Amino acid sequence: MPSGTASQIIQKRFMQLGKAIKMCRERKGLSRTELADKAGISLSYLSLLEKNGRDPSVSKVKDISDALDVPTSILMFLASDKDEIESISPELAEKLSLLSLKLMESH
Repeated sequence: MPSGTASQIIQKRFMQLGKAIKMCRERKGLSRTELADKAGISLSYLSLLEKNGRDPSVSKVKDISDALDVPTSILMFLASDKDEIESISPELAEKLSLLSLKLMESH
């Protein structure tokens, strides 16, 4: 179980979410402008998200996931911090990560 208050855990997750969004966007071959347009958000907001300068609402995360054509659960898994998945074996975590990336590419 991750340590810290619920607020700290959520903040840490959103900090990783920016990295996950950027990784998925790049793997999908989308520019920031293209993703922002598809998600119905401003380019500056997306840039802030990717740099962890904003905490998106759940509805914005869903909009971005839809625009990326990546299930929200996969995006959130990719944003998981090592502390959050420490209860599973490293081998399983790696397999889940690879499977998540394959699922993302097949969408």
